[in-house]
Amino acid sequence: MPRTLFPCCLFLIAPAVLAQSGGVLKGKVVLDPSGEAVHSATVMIVQLGRSVQTDTEGAYQFNNVPPGTYDVLAHLHPLGDQRQRVTITSGTVATANFKLRLAAVHEQITVTASGREETALEAFQTVTSMQTLELTAKSAPSLGEVLESEPGVAKRSSGPGTTRPVIRGFDGDRVLVLQDGMPAGTLGYQSGDHGEPIDVTSLERVEVVRGPATLLYGSNAIGGVVNAVTSHHQVHQHPHPGLRGHLTGMGGSNNGLAGGSGGFEYGYRNWLLWGGGGRQRTGDYHAPLGKIENSQTDNSQTNAGLGYYGSKYFASLGYGFQDGTYGIPADMEDLLHSEEDHDSEHGLVDLKFQRHNVRAGMGVKDFWSMERFAMTLGYTDWHHREISSGEVHNRFYNKQFSYRGVFDQKKRGHNSGNFGFMGRYRDYKAIGEEAFAPPVTQTAFAAFVLEQFSFERFRIQLGGRIENTGYTPSGLRDRSFTGVSGAAGIQLPLWHGGSFVTNYTHSYRAPALEELYSYGPHAGNLTFEIGDANLRRESAEGLDVSLRHEHSRIKGEVNFFQYWIGDYVYLAPTGGIQDGLIEVLYRQGDAHYQGIEGRIDAGVCPNLWLNLGVDAVRATLTSTDMPLPRIPPLRGRIGMDVRYKGLSIRPGLLLTNQQDRIFPTETATAGYGVIDLAASYVYTQRHAMHVFGVDAFNLGNNLYRNHLSFIKEIAPEIGRGIRAYYTIQFF
Repeated sequence: MPRTLFPCCLFLIAPAVLAQSGGVLKGKVVLDPSGEAVHSATVMIVQLGRSVQTDTEGAYQFNNVPPGTYDVLAHLHPLGDQRQRVTITSGTVATANFKLRLAAVHEQITVTASGREETALEAFQTVTSMQTLELTAKSAPSLGEVLESEPGVAKRSSGPGTTRPVIRGFDGDRVLVLQDGMPAGTLGYQSGDHGEPIDVTSLERVEVVRGPATLLYGSNAIGGVVNAVTSHHQVHQHPHPGLRGHLTGMGGSNNGLAGGSGGFEYGYRNWLLWGGGGRQRTGDYHAPLGKIENSQTDNSQTNAGLGYYGSKYFASLGYGFQDGTYGIPADMEDLLHSEEDHDSEHGLVDLKFQRHNVRAGMGVKDFWSMERFAMTLGYTDWHHREISSGEVHNRFYNKQFSYRGVFDQKKRGHNSGNFGFMGRYRDYKAIGEEAFAPPVTQTAFAAFVLEQFSFERFRIQLGGRIENTGYTPSGLRDRSFTGVSGAAGIQLPLWHGGSFVTNYTHSYRAPALEELYSYGPHAGNLTFEIGDANLRRESAEGLDVSLRHEHSRIKGEVNFFQYWIGDYVYLAPTGGIQDGLIEVLYRQGDAHYQGIEGRIDAGVCPNLWLNLGVDAVRATLTSTDMPLPRIPPLRGRIGMDVRYKGLSIRPGLLLTNQQDRIFPTETATAGYGVIDLAASYVYTQRHAMHVFGVDAFNLGNNLYRNHLSFIKEIAPEIGRGIRAYYTIQFF
């Protein structure tokens, strides 16, 4: 069947019935105890995934709500959330009013897990969502540093500017980084010295889906997804009148952190104009052993766009530009040889990058049995240069065009869901001494469907995806891979606020470009890599089990996971040395991942909360029981949150076990403990929210090394320091 016909066939077989005559839900959201209206709060009908924002008077309204009984949630970070159960009948008006106050525990909102807005409690997959103010407090030059303290998430790095999230031990091409649901187009997955330089102070939230997300996002989401979400590119965007935005400033000791950012949205009738920008720089950081040379970073970004959001049609167009430089603290050859063993011509390396991104969205609401159809187009032009001794030695180019179309079905009886199609065209080229892969064009096309069935005592989710990925390398053999992914899950409410969720997934991954075609030195990975153009696709079977609870005084979850991966692609050392680097071959074998992660936030009393967390993962090649490389060690977290009105004081202790289950090319790392202390004060007004914060990290100035760092032997983690920030959100 021609690829272009497949989504049309899905559309034709989708349910096509007229929506039932609905009712109206309206109300008001105010501050407790002052009674002031809360502007720009999100109010969500949880079971429908529909949301609106409150106006200047704190009022909201949903029209044409199908008859039924729903959970309605009011949310505005850092205020606590409030839920109510509301019954809607045809042709009537129901009212639900909310009072919000500052609180330690908040519900997390996600659009990434199922493609429509929902809470993390209701999501079938395990999701972490970090809100704007949490991101500002943890602002860092690359994404891995921001997320590394979240359950199940570690960081891979070759310095502060190169960090990238590792989810449940999965790294590289198995973790997909998105911006507003579309591929970011960077090369962070490719090498240990490439990062994900996303300015988190410009985001509404960052969402992490832990575990396979291949149904909605593609074969390279076999380990998980990180989605950087802005407020203005979401398909559920609602026009709002007037001006709103933010201003943020920050500074810090140890590494000379300085930075600031700002952004605005201006709404007039159905139109929305937005813009923003910022810059963040650091100098060389200091570890307990002394200054780590060439660890500086300097990143800046700007963005602008215009959108129309009518009652029936919507469209938007935006442009973003990033420019930055970061240093690699080590001469990679020094990690393998003494000064007498080699004659390095280069020395320390700086990476200068630029990223242009153009994004267009369009769609229509409320037609036939569809709630919405949204089409998104994205083009990214990434270019970075590797510079040493003032000379450019390597250039990398990655141009990518992506598209995604999604039909959201109206809830009909027990059933809701979405289906759609997506694809991309990628043009990759490397020039220079480390052009270890030839120029390659890559194409992909997929069609997917994800359905939910909600009953009184349980919910079921079923989904499937078919995807084709093709490679056309210069001078080498073309390859094409077609695979099917599927999933089934069930969610059982156990008690008020508690649920049990289990998911089975069958996932497929096409080999990455580098795994097929590389042949040459790759200093960022400390290897001379030799690809295999005959590699087969990976096939994974996964089982996730989750127990969750969310209430006003306690919030927690514990997750168990097992993944069996057939034909797992990995780098196998040959024992030889080429160009002063360890020679490795891309090979395949069966692998097994298993682990646990948990988190609990408990209110000991109204002004004192206890925060506990743990995660562990074990990954091996099953035929030899050989540990896979760069697997995070066992970690535990103990913290408190002491609150008085708008003041929050949060001491914390991170405990990390030694990691001595290592791959042949790795070295073991010792266990360690790190003490941090954070404090913030929130002052809320009717049209503004002010946040003052300070974060004192590694108070004991402990010497410790990140097991997932490629340069941990010569660049331990940062020593004692303080970071302070101020942000105002106006609306």
